[in-house]
Amino acid sequence: MTGTSGTSGTGGPLRVGLIGYGLAGSVFHAPLIAATEGLVLDTVVTSNPERQAQARAEHGDDLRCVDSPDELWERADDLDLIVIASPNKTHVPLATAALKAGLPVVVDKPVAGTAAEARELASLADERGLLLSVFQNRRWDNDFLTLRKLMADGELGEIQRFESRFERWRPQLKGGWRESGNPEEIGGLLYDLGSHVVDQALVLFGPAVTVYAESDVRRAGAAADDDTFIAITHASGVRSHLYVSATTAQLGPRFRVLGSQAGYVKYGLDPQEAALRDGKRPAPGQPWGVESDSMWGRVGSGESPLTGGGRPVPTVDGDYPAYYAAVAAALRDGAPNPVPATQAAAALDVLEAARRSADQKVTVTL
Repeated sequence: MTGTSGTSGTGGPLRVGLIGYGLAGSVFHAPLIAATEGLVLDTVVTSNPERQAQARAEHGDDLRCVDSPDELWERADDLDLIVIASPNKTHVPLATAALKAGLPVVVDKPVAGTAAEARELASLADERGLLLSVFQNRRWDNDFLTLRKLMADGELGEIQRFESRFERWRPQLKGGWRESGNPEEIGGLLYDLGSHVVDQALVLFGPAVTVYAESDVRRAGAAADDDTFIAITHASGVRSHLYVSATTAQLGPRFRVLGSQAGYVKYGLDPQEAALRDGKRPAPGQPWGVESDSMWGRVGSGESPLTGGGRPVPTVDGDYPAYYAAVAAALRDGAPNPVPATQAAAALDVLEAARRSADQKVTVTL
């Protein structure tokens, strides 16, 4: 599916309309779009004058800034891709409107609040012959890429247990829709960071057959889950134990992966988000996503990596730019969609099961 319009047929760059210029739009999507050969950021939708000024300062005075997504649909013939980086509750209606306007779509995660909604969007995209892709950027984290290489090389043997932690120490609430307890907002860590760790587990080890979860609201005044654990049994036999938290005073390893021959333990988050927040930008021929060797994970058996056990393994460079390069190739050349919405729907099956498990204190079979 390509479904491009606008300038794509002339061989010019694919022109992108970006909806939302908060954290997701300004830190992740806009810089990565601007850094991708064959894509150009044409229009940013935000009604906030300060964010409009910020967008022009960062991407040039020629950037169009408009108040409403409706202004994109009116110019559909001039655009080739819509990127939705607005609050979660807007993802489905905006993606639907874009697809009905004949435009391919990238949606930030979670693509929807339910798996059923995600599959309906995927069906609509199929009917229209349009690309619908989900921004699961953590598939291009350095630790994830390193683990995939270790598995492909047979370094760990048969994987038995996968532990993944996306933990933070944020004892004070920040406010905003992400911490809202209103179900319509699709807030809380289960759907925020949980979308990442569940997606990674399914990519690595295949479909889930059972899900068990514990979910808590720990901070005073909080209304949405801020400390959640998810256990997945995969059809492959691997067990994934996934932790997402804003209340972790001592952070655990990002990954602890136990195989029949060896284990891999890796601390620390991929450096790309911090670099983007600091205003650094990927550029052709320049190092990007490079991690200090002091942060490399270790592979070994029978010894603790904290006491020097095992051998250090060079971390593969993180590569968020690869996502939009793949989107551009899909639109231009019919290359594979890097993250189909059907895969995001499978992750939402797990997230919905996790919520039901935590609420009812049961193990859910999918």
